Amino acid sequence: MDFFQSQGSLTTIEWVLRAVVSFFFLVIVAKIIGQRAISQLRLLDFVIALVIGNIIAHPLSDEELGLKGSIITTVVLVILYIIGVFSMLKFPWFRNFVNHEPIPVIKNGEVIYKGLLHARISIDVLLEELRKDKIEDIKKVALAYWEAEGKLSIFLDPKYEPITPETLNIEVKSFDMPRTIIKEGKIIAQELTNIQKDKEWLVANLKRLYQTEVEKVLLATIDKTEKLNVFLFK
Repeated sequence: MDFFQSQGSLTTIEWVLRAVVSFFFLVIVAKIIGQRAISQLRLLDFVIALVIGNIIAHPLSDEELGLKGSIITTVVLVILYIIGVFSMLKFPWFRNFVNHEPIPVIKNGEVIYKGLLHARISIDVLLEELRKDKIEDIKKVALAYWEAEGKLSIFLDPKYEPITPETLNIEVKSFDMPRTIIKEGKIIAQELTNIQKDKEWLVANLKRLYQTEVEKVLLATIDKTEKLNVFLFK
């Protein structure tokens, strides 16, 4: 039974094995390629995703096509992709060839029509991107660039920027991520140890503050002030 090679016909178990091998192979490929290609599809990322998807898909639906050839081809393409990514980091000319420079589409509250044509986007797309950032008036935008990944980078005119504590010279406490100490009815012992608490302390506080038990807690977190936030199963 060699499900890697082309066959006149495949048994059910051979089809299943092909699918399983292809799945885990693609997981490994995605891991090697990295988060960049998954989170944002630039030109090079789009090409590799499109080609690999086609190469792997055909042997999973056509028994006359061998899986071995598809895997070898995919490995070669992944190597070329990695070389291409490192080339973009090392050689600016190659980076500019693959990914265009940011294109200005708004400047000082005015739409740059030539920029829209260069970016190949319509005014409707521009307005849609502004709405996503809750900007209702183009006049509030000091500068906006259409990026290579197909997103709009927006810089508001300073007078429309939201007021922050720093603007008013107000001192604020540093951010501290609350720790999860119960998840789905189970105590996370390591987190309790990190905050120098024990199970008895947690159980007592759950009963005193929320009149509940660990098993009934969907999620419980604690911040640096030792404030306990509890969410029960509903």
